[in-house]
Amino acid sequence: MARLVGIDLPKNKRIEISLTYIQGIGPFVSKNVLKKLKIDKDIRTKDLTEKQIVDLRNELQNYVLEGDLRRKVSQNVRRLIEVGSYKGNRHKRKLPARGQRTHTNARTKRGKRIAVAGKKKV
Repeated sequence: MARLVGIDLPKNKRIEISLTYIQGIGPFVSKNVLKKLKIDKDIRTKDLTEKQIVDLRNELQNYVLEGDLRRKVSQNVRRLIEVGSYKGNRHKRKLPARGQRTHTNARTKRGKRIAVAGKKKV
């Protein structure tokens, strides 16, 4: 099993897909890294040689990934909150920060619906 940047990559998936399990690497970066290292994108993770794993590990050193990326994002959000910007206030109130509507939708940010009792008929 290949372990890169503290993440165990799934054995039976193509390496192109497996790399996207690392936070900070999407499909585009994954393809570029594999092309740069001349590794076939269709090879399974379990079929990688030790040399290929070492090459991947060295190449991924050039990217901000996993813990460092999470820390950087949280510092950016904290800075927005401290400055008192509009986006910072939206983050503080746990609302969408990029202009989405909240009258309806936005359930993932606002949480589960709360039932409101209807009026009783006399």
